[in-house]
Amino acid sequence: MAAMNASTLSNDITPASELLNLMQAMGSKAKMASAQVARAPAAIKNRALLGLAKLLRQNLAELKSANQRDLDRAAAGGLAGPLLDRLKLGVKDLETVALGCEQLAAMPDIIGEIIGMKEQPSGIRVGQMRVPIGVFGMIYESRPNVTIEAASLAIKSGNACILRGGSEAIESNKALAALVQQALMESGLPADAVQLVPTTDREAVGMLIAMPAFVDVIIPRGGKGLIERISRDARVPVIKHLDGNCHVYVDDPCDIAMAVNIADNAKTQKYSPCNATEGLLVARGVAAEFLPLIGAIYAAKGVEMRCDEASAHILRTQAAIVSVANIVLATEQDWYEEYLAPVISIKVVGGVDEAIAHINRYSSHHTDAILTRDHLHAQQFLREVDSASVMVNASTRFADGFEYGLGAEIGISTDKFHARGPVGIEGLTSLKYVVLGQGEIRS
Repeated sequence: MAAMNASTLSNDITPASELLNLMQAMGSKAKMASAQVARAPAAIKNRALLGLAKLLRQNLAELKSANQRDLDRAAAGGLAGPLLDRLKLGVKDLETVALGCEQLAAMPDIIGEIIGMKEQPSGIRVGQMRVPIGVFGMIYESRPNVTIEAASLAIKSGNACILRGGSEAIESNKALAALVQQALMESGLPADAVQLVPTTDREAVGMLIAMPAFVDVIIPRGGKGLIERISRDARVPVIKHLDGNCHVYVDDPCDIAMAVNIADNAKTQKYSPCNATEGLLVARGVAAEFLPLIGAIYAAKGVEMRCDEASAHILRTQAAIVSVANIVLATEQDWYEEYLAPVISIKVVGGVDEAIAHINRYSSHHTDAILTRDHLHAQQFLREVDSASVMVNASTRFADGFEYGLGAEIGISTDKFHARGPVGIEGLTSLKYVVLGQGEIRS
């Protein structure tokens, strides 16, 4: 059977009037719940997060069983390999989101904090208070752990959320959402603060993104097609990234052993995440030493290398250690590609200036890294690469809310407004001006 993507799996069809009533009811409940969560004390929100972490660990067997039903159905439906990988919910995945809940609970509550308070010539004092956004809608594919990441961040940031996961993960998401609502109720918060759309009917997405009376922002997390559709059709603001074409640039000079280790990890630790490296740029001065070493590793792991002429020549002369079958010449499209698979583009560049120019032209402005011993090159790369995360001597796989100490992430934004990079608590808040006076009037 031919492979298919997540959107081609069968889904429920609900009568339009019934579906509209469902979505409007969910929106109304979320709006009411958001007011209660927004004023909840930090201790109550933290109690819900710690309770959720406990419930996740107590219900591993049930969650694994629900996830296996999704995996079996998706495999039978011909879901493509990278998407099947994203759908898996292992013990390690569940422990990571449980730890994320605990990390969030341990973090300070920023809701209500006032910053930048300054007295003006008139005598009034003006500052800004951090407040929840209100209600966000989350639309995502495959990854069921997103259900917990979104829910936990909603709780900590004092927001309500409506979650619409992919049809391929419906059983996993229902099981996880039930635990979230149990944790909310046991802590004294409204269960409607986190709701999962119970139908897989695709029309629910169109309705969710067109409810400005109830939803304040939409956050899509998935394939490029999904995000382009949401960005085009939404009637509420959207926090988004289209894809994750991330790069590692191996500079001259660099620590070759370190560079090999990082380039290996950034590509092969896991192929399907958006922070996996898709493009490898190598300075000409180190290419002859570096490329055979990383090429042997990639070949052994079955990674296809789509190379420019210079890198292909170096690798092909090392046929004793690098399988020539893994080397093909790159096309122009390869420099733009997000593979999400054991495929990587490789190009030899003249140095840091050419690497930066290549990245700013072809990357998706998600995450890009330089591996170098030159401090000035590192600083130039940090300043000039126009991406949401820019790294020095570290794997792009670290571009993640949990790894950044945010507790979890709602997604990674490549937009340039208030939320950019991994979106954690602050990205789900807004600032309003507050003015303190003692009877002043404007003359």
